[in-house]
Amino acid sequence: MHQFEMPQSVIDRVVAKRGAEHIYDSIDPARTALVVVDLQNAFMVEEVAHAFVPGSPEIVPNVNRLAAAVRAQGGRVVWIQTEFVDWSDWSVLTGMSGPVWTAKRAEALKVGSKGFALFETLDAKPDDLYVTKYRFSAFIEGGSDLESILRAAGIDTVVITGTVTNVCCESTARDAMMRNFRTIMVSDGNAAENDAEHQGSLVNFYLTFGDVMSTDYLIGRLERNAGLRQAAE
Repeated sequence: MHQFEMPQSVIDRVVAKRGAEHIYDSIDPARTALVVVDLQNAFMVEEVAHAFVPGSPEIVPNVNRLAAAVRAQGGRVVWIQTEFVDWSDWSVLTGMSGPVWTAKRAEALKVGSKGFALFETLDAKPDDLYVTKYRFSAFIEGGSDLESILRAAGIDTVVITGTVTNVCCESTARDAMMRNFRTIMVSDGNAAENDAEHQGSLVNFYLTFGDVMSTDYLIGRLERNAGLRQAAE
């Protein structure tokens, strides 16, 4: 798992601007969704992967813990899976990637393939939400119907986990904030190719777009806030 600690200089800048290290300490668990991005075999199992992220299986226990905590406090869990479709309208990507990589991606992310499936040890439940996306970001126009699903469920806060930290996870998290969701990225619930890319992504997100919390810290906030809500009823 990535070794990550938010630099104190970055924390100081955030506190100076926002007045607190964690702006979303008081999130309402019942209006929170854990969004799990692309924890599919196409990224996590080397023999079928088109973009293997070696450390990605290591975050699965934390993702499962978060999923259990969010469900227990009345929130929703959303499993995002990328599907390769005819990306003729995304010629910039295919032009950058070339035919060999594009063909490998198409095979790995084909519905019904082993690559498309969620990683086997994820604790996905039948009552969770399942969303297919078609772009790096699940919130961009044409990316998926995630936003409408969350709005219908009364969700105003999203917690982002998954892979790759600095690609689909950060893209989804940034766009969630710009669609007016309170957005948190989990420092030990996302995985990138290496520590430097993981840290750079989280630092950049934290400075401008939202909050960054560890699994333990976030579970503590969910449990505390649920208790406060029950005491007030």
